Amino acid sequence: MNPHFELHLPRRPRRLRRSPAIRNLVEETTLTVNDLVAPLFVKDGFGPSESIASMPDQFRLNMDDLLRECEALLTLGVEAVGLFPQVDPGLKNSKATEATNEDNLVLRSVRLVKETFPDLVVITDVALDPYTDHGHDGVLDESGREVLNDPTVGILCQMAKQQAEAGVDFVAPSDMMDGRIGAIRDALDDAGHTHTSILAYSAKFASAYYGPFREAIGSAQAAGTHLLDKRTYQLNPANRREASLENQLDAAEGADILMVKPAGPYLDIIRDLRNNTELPIAAYQVSGEYSQIQAAAKLSWLDLEKCRDESLLSIKRAGADIILTYFAKAVAASL
Repeated sequence: MNPHFELHLPRRPRRLRRSPAIRNLVEETTLTVNDLVAPLFVKDGFGPSESIASMPDQFRLNMDDLLRECEALLTLGVEAVGLFPQVDPGLKNSKATEATNEDNLVLRSVRLVKETFPDLVVITDVALDPYTDHGHDGVLDESGREVLNDPTVGILCQMAKQQAEAGVDFVAPSDMMDGRIGAIRDALDDAGHTHTSILAYSAKFASAYYGPFREAIGSAQAAGTHLLDKRTYQLNPANRREASLENQLDAAEGADILMVKPAGPYLDIIRDLRNNTELPIAAYQVSGEYSQIQAAAKLSWLDLEKCRDESLLSIKRAGADIILTYFAKAVAASL
């Protein structure tokens, strides 16, 4: 080897990597606390909050702890939360009647949070799976085999109006029924809730990464399986063009923000969407993404903080403006 050998290169990309200060100057993507939404699980009753076995450091929060968690997040600069209920199994049935109970867990949680922290952005899920005894996101036909689209949308519209009345900033339909964004927008406007925004789960895939979430809210237990088949309404993971169509439809029907779920395995979908819309884009780093990083780190196979931060940075780099992540609190504390 000749130590004096030198190439004559007009471009040496390494010049811009020579020091931390130079790397910071030319950094193209920056993750900030303003990008983060913290999904929170809420439980009913006066018992203690419960840890979620498959989601380390995540809890089903009682009402007192929910307020404490919201306060802690605000202190760290996280200004938005998404609320997801663990509904008492005794309140579930095939028609999801608890979903439109005027005093259900979600509505009580929203009222309490907004009364205590009026400036905190609150996002609520609009879907029936927490409330059905079969675990599907809609009501079924008489055979129990088909999820009925239009009757389900009618219930979702009622849910959205009730959540708006309770004070949410965003209703977030996650069901993937056809036409639900336009129907919900009309229902909200007709009820005078023109300022309530819609964060649409526009490209929600029939993913294997939802298992820990289903444990957390109890929808898997309701169905008796962690392998609940939702492929007749959630997107085929193989289909890129179909995802684009769903995003176009939701935008045309009045969605204020479009979301891709899951995030990490679908970075190409996020980038496609960024290239084809002027609307803000959200991405949901789902429970399976979170839990696999946690599990590998527990076994010392991965560095938790470095992999956590890299995973979120890749989602932002792909084009997401907003990231729903269970890492929100920990990342905010580190920024």
